[in-house]
Formats: sequence, structure tokens, C-alpha cells
Amino acid sequence: MTKKVFFLLVMFLSLSAFPNTIRAKEKSTVHATTKTTEIPPEIKIMIDRLYEIKEIDKSTLNRAERKELLKEVRTIKKSVRASGNGIYISSGAIIIILLLIIIL
Repeated sequence: MTKKVFFLLVMFLSLSAFPNTIRAKEKSTVHATTKTTEIPPEIKIMIDRLYEIKEIDKSTLNRAERKELLKEVRTIKKSVRASGNGIYISSGAIIIILLLIIIL
């Protein structure tokens, strides 16, 4: 049993070490324009605020202001992620799930 698990683990890790050479076809501009119209206005306002914060010269700000901007960025990112319909799974969680599937 352990040799089988070890072999599968080595095979999985060796296959994941090679870079993916297949390139996806670039999206056409038609899809990009339709996708931007689907974004709700509240989310668009939050994303625009994130871009504004990114463009601010942070060297002129004091520590408290930088901390406040960081808190604002975190809350905006949480609310944008919460409004999406997707499920976010880390790569470590995916590897653990796959190992459990292989073992069981």
C-alpha cells in the first residue's frame, strides 16, 4: 500500500513540476466589453477606489494614514470577493484534496 501511495505521489509531483506550455487563445475585445458591462456599479466604484489608492504616492503619507489605507483596501477586497459567485480554494488545499482522493 505504501509503495503505491509513494509511486503516485512521486508521479503527481513530477508531472506538476513541468511548466504548462499550452497557451490560451487571447480573448477578443467583444467579450471584454460585454464582461465590463456585467459588473455591478457598486463593485465598479470599489475597484476604481482600489486603483486610486494604488496610484497614491505613499511616501508622503504618515504611518497612520498608510495603515488606514491598508484597512480600506482589505475591506474593499473582502467585499468584492464576497459579492462574487466563485469559490476560492488555495493551491495547498487542492493538493491535499487530491492526495486524499488518491489515498482513499
